[in-house]
Amino acid sequence: MVGKKDKQNLSIIDKELKIEGSISSTGKLIIKGQVTGTIDGDVVIIAEDGRVDSSSTRVSSLTIGGNFQGEVTASKELIILSTGTCAGKVECQDLIVENGGVLNADVACKTTGKMKGPKMTGPKSESGMFAPKLSDEKQIEL
Repeated sequence: MVGKKDKQNLSIIDKELKIEGSISSTGKLIIKGQVTGTIDGDVVIIAEDGRVDSSSTRVSSLTIGGNFQGEVTASKELIILSTGTCAGKVECQDLIVENGGVLNADVACKTTGKMKGPKMTGPKSESGMFAPKLSDEKQIEL
């Protein structure tokens, strides 16, 4: 029985599948195989066995449990699990790296566009490690 919730698409690139080219997906995409090319999607999960080499990945959320190499723009979050490795160039809003996860990238963490005032006030200025430095873009060079 299906409720009134919207169905979210689920796509899987399984272990024995290798794709070269462009992927465009809506909903959730789970990568257990190998992808070489560009990815445009909503929620992308690279499983522990998954390998991605991408010159351009644009998603809302990327979770890396396997290996990602290339450039990624995540409008919401980038999560690197303890088994994950990310290398290249990263632009995201929220960055989470679990203990054991590897991040070897040029990282730009963007704040929301509405925080473009001369200074940030209120609880948000106290919430982050970089909050005293007021800017729309925070650079971390690793």
